[in-house]
Amino acid sequence: MRVIVTRSREQAGPLVAALRVRGFETVLCPLIDTEPIEDGPIEVGGYDWVIVTSANGAVELARRRSGRLPKVAAVGEATAETLAERGIGVDFVPADASQEGLLAEFPQPAGRVLFVGAEGARTLLAERLPAEFRAVYRTIELTPPPPEGELVLLASASAARAWARLDSRLPVITIGPQTTEAAHAAGLEVVAEAKTRDADGLVDCAAAWRDSSRS
Repeated sequence: MRVIVTRSREQAGPLVAALRVRGFETVLCPLIDTEPIEDGPIEVGGYDWVIVTSANGAVELARRRSGRLPKVAAVGEATAETLAERGIGVDFVPADASQEGLLAEFPQPAGRVLFVGAEGARTLLAERLPAEFRAVYRTIELTPPPPEGELVLLASASAARAWARLDSRLPVITIGPQTTEAAHAAGLEVVAEAKTRDADGLVDCAAAWRDSSRS
């Protein structure tokens, strides 16, 4: 089965490798690019926590942070790994890789919290913790010609919206509820949602769907 991977080339490696181990043919079709909103420093001094919810946010924090780094929370293992690769230790990773999961598990009292993420990101953390939100990068949706394949993997709501604009009728698998909601709203055929919000969850879900479709 040929699976279309919509992550960026920089972030798709582990997912592609895991899919190939499970017997899938893969083709890359990046739908998202990012760019920094500015190059000024991200001042982290004076905070008790910094929360990072994406690998792209982790890259920007590592590149631009200024001041003494407080405790760091990361949503998702990919975010935590990106921080660790850049010399930033992670103090907390929720078991449920979502803003809701972090809210449910976050140590209290939280103190003063900085939340760094994408322009237009969900602001649940900022509203509920509460936390100060700083947009450090913006997402650019790409419109490549859709490649041939049998199944599409979507790892973000923005990827779901970008794929819908390509007017493809292929079935899709999503990484979690927010991506599923965006895919449904865009008119995509969601055949399954990953049980865990990571690359392994997507691969397991794709394998289960492939096996069930063959039976």
